[in-house]
Amino acid sequence: MNESHSGASSTPSAVARAAEVEIRHLRSGEEYHACVELQRATWGGEFSERVPMTILKIAQRLGGVAAGAFDREGRLLGFVFGMTGLEKGRLVHWSDMLAVRAEARDLGVGRKLKEFQRDVVRALGVEVIYWSFDPLVARNAHLNLNRLGTQVVEYVQDMYGDTASDLHDGLGTDRFVVAWWIAGEQPPRREPGDPSGWKTLPVLNLAPGEPQQAGVQEPLAPGTAELRIQIPLDIHRVKVDSPMAAAGWRRVTRQAFLHSFERGYRVSGFYRDDAAERGYYLLTSAEGGG
Repeated sequence: MNESHSGASSTPSAVARAAEVEIRHLRSGEEYHACVELQRATWGGEFSERVPMTILKIAQRLGGVAAGAFDREGRLLGFVFGMTGLEKGRLVHWSDMLAVRAEARDLGVGRKLKEFQRDVVRALGVEVIYWSFDPLVARNAHLNLNRLGTQVVEYVQDMYGDTASDLHDGLGTDRFVVAWWIAGEQPPRREPGDPSGWKTLPVLNLAPGEPQQAGVQEPLAPGTAELRIQIPLDIHRVKVDSPMAAAGWRRVTRQAFLHSFERGYRVSGFYRDDAAERGYYLLTSAEGGG
């Protein structure tokens, strides 16, 4: 349902700290309680969708995952929670929550938690893990699309409704649903590499505050095989500076993704442009053009 994490840093100190992180199942009452407290710290004290200790324990007993990342003192740095069930007779896993403390977000903890979760449910015979993430959060897009190699299967408007979370206030809960196929040999990670070729591709959406306020620029040239949709690099900073601008980003990206998905485009990559303070989704048409 909700994810708050980041990629890894390659600085020597971060590498040393990352090597000391232990990923394992939650065990004691104190660890389950710490998980609930981390939910509160991440999504706010009024967050209505906190998963209580009892559900964490029961899900774990029935093929779900409730696992944590611990430092050498045993402090919980992050957690992942998911449930296993049937979809049309097929065993699948839904990864409901992942959170990492802000001070641990240079250690690759989010990726390690996901990989632990993958290994646990793959041993049960699960072939695909689903979860959702906010398309406006660039760091999550990088981890999910580039590092883990997930596929975006759906854009859902206001997927979770009003959660009373400070993170969601003013932005709603529009989400990508992604599928992570974990059976067999894993495909190579999709690193963004040199985006120079991307920079000539049309950008479908206008940034809030630009002269035109529409979410999409029409029309696309006939036969447009690839296009981009832009987001800010740090939507939470945008929201602090200007809640109106953050809401504008939601509006224009929602229109752009729905517009492009209806025309047969699918997300095929993501890259950051630090100089422009933008992230760009690459979308490719299955039919070879719009």
